[in-house]
Parts: sequence; C-alpha cells; structure tokens
Amino acid sequence: MSLTQLFCDVDDFCKVFIPEWEKTQIEKGEKKRRRKRSISTSEIITLIIYYH
Repeated sequence: MSLTQLFCDVDDFCKVFIPEWEKTQIEKGEKKRRRKRSISTSEIITLIIYYH
C-alpha cells in the first residue's frame, strides 16, 4: 500500500470517526484549550501506521 493510499484511507476514517467520538466525551464544565494544530490528526495517524 502506498503512503498516499494509506493517508486517504486514514483521512476518510477520521472524517467519520472523530466527530462521533467527540460526541461521546464527557465534559466537566471546565474550559478546554483547543489550539490550532500544524499537522492534522489524519497525518499523525498515517505516520504512526506507516512507521510500524
């Protein structure tokens, strides 16, 4: 599997999974810091999978 194909598959998965996962998280009423990332979650997961 090429790196490009792997990224596309991971990105498709993240677009569906992450919004559903965030809905199930319990909030404590505290402020959460949401910093803008320079690398996306899909890119991080792709690199981890490709490394292994």
